Amino acid sequence: MDIAITRTTAPKQKPAIEGIPFGTYFSDHMFLMNYVKGQGWINPRIVPYGPIELEPSAMVLHYAQEIFEGLKAYRTAEGKIQLFRPTENIARMARSAEKLCIPPVPEDIYLQAIKTLVELDQDWVPSAPDTSLYIRPFIIATDPHVGVHASHTYIFCIITCPVGCYYPEGLNPVRIAIEGREVRAVRGGTGFAKCGGNYAASLHASEIAEAKGFSQVLWLDGVEQKYIEEVGSMNVMFKIDGKIVTPSLEKGSVLPGITRKSSLQLLKEWGYEVEERDISVDELIAAAGSGALEEAWGTGTAAVISPIGEIVYAGEEHTINNGQIGEVTQKLYDTITGIQWGKIDDPFGWVVPVC
Repeated sequence: MDIAITRTTAPKQKPAIEGIPFGTYFSDHMFLMNYVKGQGWINPRIVPYGPIELEPSAMVLHYAQEIFEGLKAYRTAEGKIQLFRPTENIARMARSAEKLCIPPVPEDIYLQAIKTLVELDQDWVPSAPDTSLYIRPFIIATDPHVGVHASHTYIFCIITCPVGCYYPEGLNPVRIAIEGREVRAVRGGTGFAKCGGNYAASLHASEIAEAKGFSQVLWLDGVEQKYIEEVGSMNVMFKIDGKIVTPSLEKGSVLPGITRKSSLQLLKEWGYEVEERDISVDELIAAAGSGALEEAWGTGTAAVISPIGEIVYAGEEHTINNGQIGEVTQKLYDTITGIQWGKIDDPFGWVVPVC
């Protein structure tokens, strides 16, 4: 694929990376490509970062036909830049595309677009500890039509931004509220897809929880409101009586996270017994009360591994591991980030070099 490149004539001043808010300052360029029914994906190009022109009647604005992904580029101690399992993100976006009736971007074109953009804006990849360049690919429906059907035209865009820690707490354990009334997704819906509607549905409960001092909401299933599903922007795992337990993906209402998949592979390599299954909130609270709940953590691209120090359900507070990060949680964080930043060997072939 030939990508036309128009370089900016007015490079931005790069922000100080220390304490930078996540997802706020964007690099100099973005990738764009259009889809037209009957022609396929056309006109791949990199242009200066800036507004995207849309008709007020663009279907994405009315019917939310859009999908997105999130991954990162990492700078190693030697100054090289690499990606972490990008083909997993590309495959997940294809599954999201199928659910939202959006034409998928071919893997080779998708990966080339990411690499080319990151290499062009390589000066934006920070080198400070625990920092990276966040990469946000997304597809939006652009037909200028107010009517409920799949669009015939789309824009595929990739933007990037330098980031530090996702949570202000860093790797310190966070407080999580279990949501017992509202739901994020239901069986048969879009829970497994990475689309904006899932996140919009989570905002109300998340805002209420944040006002009460919680970092995230832990969602229950949307049918019985009985089983643990995921934390707002992360998958969730528990160490109960020495076993690792995490919600199953079988119902299709939980996002199949790449960090989740990587964590499970590592845990099995280390000899832990891993159970992907339904776990009821009653079972979890009972384990917390008895001390059987030894560790809890979230997994996701943005935060990587986020230890959970306290869960609150029905007004009752339950402290986990004395509010400290657990041994398994720490080992997962050190191993995954070690591979991502090139500090330790990658025996799985997860790393993809850029430049």
